[in-house]
Amino acid sequence: MNTTKKYAATALAAALGVTVLAGCGDSGDDTSAGSGASKGSGSKTVTLVTHDSFNASEDVLKQFTKESGYTVELLKSGDAGAALNQEILTKGSPRGDVFFGVDNTLLSRALDNGLFTAYEAKGLDRVAKGTEQDGEHRVTPVDTGDICVNYDKKYFSDKKLDPPQTFEDLLKPAYKNLLVTENAAGSSPGLGFLLGTIASQGEDGYQDYWKKLKANGVKVVDGWEQAYNEEFSGSAGGKKAKADRPLVVSYASSPPVEVLYADPQPEEAPTGVSTGTCFRQTEYAGLLKGAKNEAGGKALLDFLISKTFQEDVPLNMFVNPVVTDAKLPEIFTEFGETVDKPATVAPDKIAANREQWVQAWHSIAVK
Repeated sequence: MNTTKKYAATALAAALGVTVLAGCGDSGDDTSAGSGASKGSGSKTVTLVTHDSFNASEDVLKQFTKESGYTVELLKSGDAGAALNQEILTKGSPRGDVFFGVDNTLLSRALDNGLFTAYEAKGLDRVAKGTEQDGEHRVTPVDTGDICVNYDKKYFSDKKLDPPQTFEDLLKPAYKNLLVTENAAGSSPGLGFLLGTIASQGEDGYQDYWKKLKANGVKVVDGWEQAYNEEFSGSAGGKKAKADRPLVVSYASSPPVEVLYADPQPEEAPTGVSTGTCFRQTEYAGLLKGAKNEAGGKALLDFLISKTFQEDVPLNMFVNPVVTDAKLPEIFTEFGETVDKPATVAPDKIAANREQWVQAWHSIAVK
C-alpha cells in the first residue's frame, strides 16, 4: 500500500466497511454544495483534504459538529504523496481548509512550498515530546506509527529458529531469502524501512548494508498490499496465497489487526514485530493557506488532538495517538508491540537527501 501512513490495517478496515468520515455530512448542513474552499467564510462546512487511508468513527465526527457547529467534508486524494502534490499545484487557492496526512518523510517539502498558515492548536501541551517538528506551528502532529519488520511466528517456531530482531540480524545466513520489502521509490513503508537502515547504518554505510541484504535474498515488490497479503506467510491473505516469505516490512500495529479481523479471534497474534528494525512516522495536519473557512479549519485542528478524536485513531487508522492522555484500546495493549527506541531521521535531512538516497537504493536493490 503506497500511502504514507498507510497502515496494513487500513486496507483491511476499508474492505470490511469501517465507517469513514465522508458519510458524516449526509444529514444536516449544506455539504452537497461543494467543498469548504468553494463556499463563503461563513460556511458551516469545513473541508479536510487527506490521503485515501483516513478513517474516523461517525459518532466522533458528529461530536465535532455538536461542539463546533461545523460539519466535516472529506476530500480524499490518493496516497499521501499524490495528495501533497495536488496541494502544491493549487497552493494559494486550496481545494479545502485543512490538509491531513503529510508525514515526517515529506514534511519539509510541504513547508518549503508554503502550504500552511501558522496556527497553534489548543492542547499542544499534551502532545508527546519529539513529535513537533515545526517551531512556527504551521503543522500539528496527529498520530505516530512504526514501520517494522513483522515475522510469521509459526514459521520460526517450526524451524526452531529465533526471529531476527535488528537490522544487522537480517544479514545473517539463517534469514537468507526470507524477507520481502516494498519499493522505497513508491511505497511509504518501503521508504520508511530504507530510512531506518540509513539511521542504523549511517549515510556512509547504508549502501553497503543493502548490497549485503540483496546478497542475502531480500525481495522487493511494488507496495504493501503485495508484500503483506501475497508474499508474507504470516498474514491471513498470505496464508490463502500460500506465500513463502516469513519476514515482511509492515507496521508495529499489524499483529493486533491480525487478531481483530480473525474469526475466531486467536489467543495470541500469529505475527510478531522485530522491534530493532522500526522507523517512526509522525503524521501532521495543517491549515491550508488561502482556506475559505479558516475558523472552521482551526476548530478542526483543535479537535484532531482532542482526547475524543485521539482515542478513536487506533482502531480506525491503526496508528498511535499523539497526545499523552489518550488511552489505547485493549487489543493494542494486549497484542501490540511497544517500540521504545525507533529509528528516526530529521525531516530537513530527509528533504536534502531523499531523492539521492532512493536513487542509490534503487540501483542496488532493484536494478
